[in-house]
Amino acid sequence: MGFGFGGVLGSALEAFGPLCVGIDPHDFLLEEWGLPSSAAGVREFGLRAVDAAAGRAGIVKPQVAFFERFGSAGYAALEEVLRAARTAGLITIADAKRGDIDTSLAGYTEAWLTPGSPLEADAVTINPFQGVGSLESAMEYAADNGKGIFVLAATSNPEAAGLQSARVASVTVSRAIIDGVSAFNAGRAGEGPIGSIGVVLGATVDFTALGVDVHTPHSPALPVLAPGFGHQGAKATDVRRLFGALAPFTLVSESRSLLQAGPRGLATAIDARAAELRAALG
Repeated sequence: MGFGFGGVLGSALEAFGPLCVGIDPHDFLLEEWGLPSSAAGVREFGLRAVDAAAGRAGIVKPQVAFFERFGSAGYAALEEVLRAARTAGLITIADAKRGDIDTSLAGYTEAWLTPGSPLEADAVTINPFQGVGSLESAMEYAADNGKGIFVLAATSNPEAAGLQSARVASVTVSRAIIDGVSAFNAGRAGEGPIGSIGVVLGATVDFTALGVDVHTPHSPALPVLAPGFGHQGAKATDVRRLFGALAPFTLVSESRSLLQAGPRGLATAIDARAAELRAALG
């Protein structure tokens, strides 16, 4: 499947399908799981989610904010969860949504994507508000270290629509971000058929309104992290219709719709959704 993060991602998609299990320890879920709203609670929640996902899905995505709210103890809990997930053979995406000017972003990138670092993940989400060009060194660092980045391009929250549909030269902001990421991957095309840098495209977004073309394949293939499934309304059977040519490389992210099955039912819920997605994608 090629080298680097794209190759690892391709192998996981081939083995398990596109399900990405979100690890989002909301307070109401902690209560439903019988866990305290504390660093100890989110640690236990995360480790149980990892145990349930291992061998059933290929990818997990801890939402950093739910750990970060407990300060250093929360970060220590997240470190354990990330380490346990990677030890279990799961691809880890730290949903941190970091973003800054080049030098500051380098610090964030090193924190999340340096092999052996306490917060090591396989990929991290990044906010490109300062422009895709400001991400160049972060994308290079990720690719050089066998890691990945998912750049926010089209999010489904209503507040984002105005900014994402604004135009930069002749295209929308969302389209400009996607084009910038694709150009970076094309510059490293020799590393394999799937790029190491992907984009976040919400499944409930009107791509046509944003000028986003999902019907034309990218080379290398463009990985997509797609929130919006399950609780937010999109269904497994919608993946091909929504993402077109991008569907084979789209990670279907679900959290609450799975996590509400509780610690005893989570493994079964993951099994069922993973099988549904594999069937939907043929």
